[in-house]
Amino acid sequence: MGFGFERTSFLWVAVFVLVLVLCVCSDGCDLYEGSWVYDDLYPLYDPSSCPFIRKEFDCHKYGRPDTMFLKYKWQPADCDLPRFNSEEFLRRYKGKKIMYIGDSLSLNNWQSLVCVLHASISQPNITVHTIDSITAVTFLDYEVSVMLFHSLYLVDIEVKEIGRVMKLDSIKNGDIWKTMDVLIFNTWQWWGRRGTGQQWDYIQEGNMVYKDMDRMVAFQKGLMTWAKWVDSAVDTAKTTVFFQGISPSHYNGTDWNDPGVTNCFGQMEPIRGSTYPPGLPRAHIIVNEVLSTISKPVYLLDVTTLSQLRKDAHPSKYTGLNVMDCTHWCIPGLTDTWNQLLYAALMT
Repeated sequence: MGFGFERTSFLWVAVFVLVLVLCVCSDGCDLYEGSWVYDDLYPLYDPSSCPFIRKEFDCHKYGRPDTMFLKYKWQPADCDLPRFNSEEFLRRYKGKKIMYIGDSLSLNNWQSLVCVLHASISQPNITVHTIDSITAVTFLDYEVSVMLFHSLYLVDIEVKEIGRVMKLDSIKNGDIWKTMDVLIFNTWQWWGRRGTGQQWDYIQEGNMVYKDMDRMVAFQKGLMTWAKWVDSAVDTAKTTVFFQGISPSHYNGTDWNDPGVTNCFGQMEPIRGSTYPPGLPRAHIIVNEVLSTISKPVYLLDVTTLSQLRKDAHPSKYTGLNVMDCTHWCIPGLTDTWNQLLYAALMT
């Protein structure tokens, strides 16, 4: 059955949830307000020691010559971001299932967490299974499964006689997702794709079928369907829900005052300071608006600004795929900080 019903919410709930999702705080400190600083204790692990890094993200293996990009840590303005303690994490989440749900940026993030956890175990006892859209790495001594569910839009794509139809008001995979103990959702980068990159032929909402619509409108509608699903289907007393914020790309040097630059190749340092000149993307604003409608506790991993500052952290040409990639992130690297923020929220 498809998923759809009338939205109900109250202003006081919206305000409360908006405050809740905007930051992960430690002793009243906003962990997302800060800057990047050099720290020789980073990275958190040796990339050659992690067997799970796909070649798209393995910048070390594929010849990136500089290493400074590995040596930066995120420094909040008024406190410290807790360093990831993998053994403590595995003990706390013994017997639990953690699932990342989304596109290749979720893959990027999932592989980071698996590598961080793997690095803490001297003799890893691990299994890896892939079934349909799910890949799971299980740390058997702790019975902790870290899983990835591949879903570009969160809402459904169905193949019909007319072609591939994206159903903005349908989430059929929710029955799988809601059984997890921790959920980290992500979607955005595929909503604007056109031509061969577009993964659907038509958009359906209710009984109406469209050849296309404003992509920001479609994104908001799809995300609202997800938000309503969280409110109706997820038992947040058992399951902790996160939304992974919008991850930026770096193809336009004008954004960091370097006109004429058209990709991230050769960028070796973060942008100084705590703000990105072009400001926040519209998709980030939509995410916050949608999350503010959810009455249940949902936490935003608000990685957008801190990631905008890391023009140096992409694979660029060091992917093993002969492509210029200024969208994804090297592992080790920035996504380890995303998981430190996840760790700070979960271990509080």
